[in-house]
Amino acid sequence: MKVIFGLGNPGSKYEATRHNAGFWFLDALAEKFSVAFKLDKKFKADVAVINHLGHKIWLVKPQTFMNCSGQSVVPFCHFYRIDAPDALVAYDELDLPVGIARIKLSGGHGGHNGLRDIIPGLGKDFVRLRLGIGRPERKGDVTPWVLGKPPREDAILLDRCLDECLDVFDLMVEKQWPKAMNALHTDS
Repeated sequence: MKVIFGLGNPGSKYEATRHNAGFWFLDALAEKFSVAFKLDKKFKADVAVINHLGHKIWLVKPQTFMNCSGQSVVPFCHFYRIDAPDALVAYDELDLPVGIARIKLSGGHGGHNGLRDIIPGLGKDFVRLRLGIGRPERKGDVTPWVLGKPPREDAILLDRCLDECLDVFDLMVEKQWPKAMNALHTDS
């Protein structure tokens, strides 16, 4: 693992919204490893670096807004010559219940606009960390749902989900995907 991208929308207006679950994961990693993000204008992203288990790992939060995530992710990977399988993208997932995390090793965008913008430039073979935010009852309510703040009960579940992801972080770094998936995908 060479880089972890957390998807979200920049600015305090969106900070606590469901769509920023990818940012939340990177913020949790930055706190765990006591690093701070700095704006890198070249890549339109907040960037931090950690060294863990003998690996240098970039933590990158695109500041381009969700639907334009590829404008940050793709140039970053090309500049540092990072192949898609060495990149992990963490993002909010409507199709998972609140607080459930799943790893997916490749695939399509599944309707997620951030992924939709990344795939044309990076391909489909990057690893995904899907952070479940649930789905609104009515289909037409998706935009206000993802751009809304989760209620306290959901926020607690999402915090636990992030802790579970941190618990398997070493496995992710070492690309021990079957073990990481088994740990995350097994209900305890």
